[in-house]
Amino acid sequence: MANNRKIIMVGFMQAQNCSNYPASWRHHQSAGDFLTPDYYQRIARALEDGKFHLGFFDDRLALPDIYGADHKEAVKNGIRVVKMDPVPILATMAMSTKNLGLAATISTTYYNAFHIARTMMTLDHMTGGRAGWNVVTSLNDSEAFNMGAAGTIEHDRRYDRADELMTNIIDMWGAWDSDAILFDKENGVFADPEKVRSYDFQGEWFQTRGTFTVPPSPQGHPVIVQAGQSGRGRQFACEWGEVIFTIQNNVERGVQVRNEMREEASQQGRDPDTIAICPAVYVTTGETQAIAEDKYAYVNNLAKPIDGLTLLSEVLNFDFATKDYDEPFTDEELGSINGLRGILDKVVRLSGKSNPTLKDFVDHSGRGTVHEAPHIVGDPKYVADELEKWFIEGAADGFVLFASHTPGAYEEFSRYVVPELQRRGIYHDDYAGPTLRGNLGFSSYRQK
Repeated sequence: MANNRKIIMVGFMQAQNCSNYPASWRHHQSAGDFLTPDYYQRIARALEDGKFHLGFFDDRLALPDIYGADHKEAVKNGIRVVKMDPVPILATMAMSTKNLGLAATISTTYYNAFHIARTMMTLDHMTGGRAGWNVVTSLNDSEAFNMGAAGTIEHDRRYDRADELMTNIIDMWGAWDSDAILFDKENGVFADPEKVRSYDFQGEWFQTRGTFTVPPSPQGHPVIVQAGQSGRGRQFACEWGEVIFTIQNNVERGVQVRNEMREEASQQGRDPDTIAICPAVYVTTGETQAIAEDKYAYVNNLAKPIDGLTLLSEVLNFDFATKDYDEPFTDEELGSINGLRGILDKVVRLSGKSNPTLKDFVDHSGRGTVHEAPHIVGDPKYVADELEKWFIEGAADGFVLFASHTPGAYEEFSRYVVPELQRRGIYHDDYAGPTLRGNLGFSSYRQK
C-alpha cells in the first residue's frame, strides 16, 4: 500500500430483493427492479461517481429457512429470499463503469479449485483487471442441502478446506508468466512453453493435476476479499486476505482488532501494509443534521422482529424459534452453533454472559437492523468527522458501506460525504489507474 494513506471505500451489495438490511425493500425510495441489469448498473454508476474502490457482492447458497424449519416467514417478509449468482451481474456492471472494482462471493466449501480459478480469472480479464473474489466458507445446513451435501462441515474444518483450496488456486493463477504469450504469427509461435507450468496438487480435500487455461490478467489476478473475524477465521483472513471486512462497535474496538490482525499477518510472514482492514458502517446523511435524523428515524422503523430472528437462525445455523426470549442458551447449544462464530463471540463479549439469552443475541448482534454496524447519522461534515476519526486513529484503512436502501444510500454518500472527505485530503480525487489492485495501492500478490 502507498505510504500516503487514503480511505479505501467499498460498497457492500446483494444480488437479491434487498440490501443486507432486510427491511430495505420496504423503503419508499428503494427500486423494485432488482431482477434487471439496469438496477445493478445504476448501483455501479453511483459507486463510481463516488470514486468507490470496490463494490462487492455478499452471497449465500440458500435463502433463510432455518427459523421455524420453514421458508414461509422469510418469503412473506422478503428477508433476503432472492439470491442470484453475482458473477454474471458483475459482468453487466462492468459494462457501465470504467474504474470501479467488482468482487463476487464464491464459496470455498462447495466449489472446486479449477472452477473458481477459471471463473474469477476470466472475470478479471473481462473487467480489464478490476475483479475481486470474496472468499467465504458456507456456514449452514440449508446451503449444504442445496449443494447436495448431508450437512455443513464443522467450523474449523471448513477453513482447513479453504486453506488447501487457496494454495491450489494461487498455484493455478501463477501457472503462466505474464510474458508467456508471444503471438508470433511470422514464426507460428503462440506462446513460450517454458513459461507455462503444470501443477500436481495432492491434498486432503483437493487433488488436481494439469495446466491452467487462463493467462494472468492485467492486475495479475483478482484481489482477495475476506471477512474472517474469530479464531480460525481470523487466522485464515490474515493469511490470504487483501481487503479484510470487519464489523466493530466503536473506534476503540476497531483499533484493537486492526492491530491484532496486522500482528497476525506479520506472524504469518506478510507485510501488514499489504492488507486493508475495512470495518462496516451505515451512513444516513442529508443537507442538514435534522434532515439526516428524520431519514434515520424512518429507516430504523422499517425493521420487524422477525427479520432479526430469521437472519440469526440463518447465520448461526440454529433454529431460534426453539428458544424462549429470556431463556439462556445451554453450553451444549452454544457448542452446537456451527455458523458464523464471530457473531457468537460478539454477543458473549458485549452481554458479559457465557450463556446469553435469545434477547441478548437480538440486542447485541443487531442482526436484521441498521444497528448491526456503527450507524453514522448527520450532515456531511459530521459524517466525515466520524469516518476521519476511525481512519486517523488507526481503527480502519477504509470502510464497507452498508446500504439502508438501494441505490439511494450509495448515491447520497457519493453526493454529500465524498466531496467533504476529498476536501480533507483523506480520500482520493480520482482513480489511480485502470486496475483494482493499482487503485488499492497493492502490488502483485505473493506466490505460495
